[in-house]
Amino acid sequence: MDNIERIDPDDAEAVWPLSIEAGWNQNLADWRFMLGAGRGFGLKNAQGVWEASSLVLPLGQSLAWISMVLVTTNRRGGGLGTGLLKRCLDEVKANDAVAGLDATEQGRPIYLKLGFHDLYKIARWHLEGATDAVSPPPGIVVRPFGIADLPKLATYDRPLSGMERPTLLAHLATRQPGLAWVAETLSGKLAGFALGREGRGASSIGPVIADSEAIALSLISRATSAAKGPFILDTPEAHGEIRRWLEAQGAVSPRGYMRMTLGTAKKLDDPAHVFALAGPELG
Repeated sequence: MDNIERIDPDDAEAVWPLSIEAGWNQNLADWRFMLGAGRGFGLKNAQGVWEASSLVLPLGQSLAWISMVLVTTNRRGGGLGTGLLKRCLDEVKANDAVAGLDATEQGRPIYLKLGFHDLYKIARWHLEGATDAVSPPPGIVVRPFGIADLPKLATYDRPLSGMERPTLLAHLATRQPGLAWVAETLSGKLAGFALGREGRGASSIGPVIADSEAIALSLISRATSAAKGPFILDTPEAHGEIRRWLEAQGAVSPRGYMRMTLGTAKKLDDPAHVFALAGPELG
């Protein structure tokens, strides 16, 4: 596909209609961030309108996230999406990195054929609002994020998530401070954090990284009670306490994802401390 073009940050407004048409939640701020922090690839029609997109977002030197593989309705079925996916994989291989992504049920067979393997299942939850507050465990304090916390987030996050994403964490923390919360011990040691962002139709809560599920649940409870819904949360299915709380709040999970990689990325297969994702488009 020799007509593939780079999608630059200045193209964000022009390419955004692709995710709107697909019914996805990204807004213009998401597109601008992703195209600025990553590398976008797409195709235009003869009139210069974007008809397909894809994105590679570096999450450290050894990991890159593939997302936003979108094709406008009247061009689907012609191999554009697969061609762009392969272009992204070429980009990842050129940087000697492992490719990661969150696959839908429909997309997973395609990725399996390309050599990707399953890591763990993710449930997408839609929550209108939360009424049941969850107190943090004894010895833990949950408070609003402060700018002085920023240097600690990436240091805490890296060994637990398997991702190096200080730019992303800083973007989310400063973009929506009202959705940003931290948990710490009485001695001031970081024990978890929750970030979020506004979307086109709902606010996304995540990433949520914490020492324990009880701490994570108190962070999620605080974030969803401090802001107006609706909310979206992408949570690993392994965390039953969070699932039960979400169900008790009336949340529904109409679909899910499979976290997958092409190659092996250290710690990425272990969701023990990952309680909500930044989102399929961000890792």
